[in-house]
Amino acid sequence: QVQLVESGGGLVQPGGSLKLSCAASGSTFGIYLMGWYRQAPGKEREFVAFITNLGSTNYADTVEGRFTISRDNAKNTMYLQMNSLKPEDTAIYYCNAHVGSSLYWGQGTQVTVSS
Repeated sequence: QVQLVESGGGLVQPGGSLKLSCAASGSTFGIYLMGWYRQAPGKEREFVAFITNLGSTNYADTVEGRFTISRDNAKNTMYLQMNSLKPEDTAIYYCNAHVGSSLYWGQGTQVTVSS
């Protein structure tokens, strides 16, 4: 079992920045890929970015160049640095972790971009 806890969300003005964290606990040794997804009101959950245990990354086109995913394996924590935020980035942000054939999700953290 893996437990994931997101933090760092909040209210920010357009053009601002936020850094989200996703702390993993439990059987973390088996995690080979972690990712961020988001869900805006009335929309389906969508992919944002992922990072493998070797450090390879991938981003959705909508956030490429503005968001940066990273992870600190020693702290079992993944991050999402979000810059140049837009109102359309408003959503609940979820992290997940792949362990073998299992997929674990956090509870989400709200990000609101508004003036």
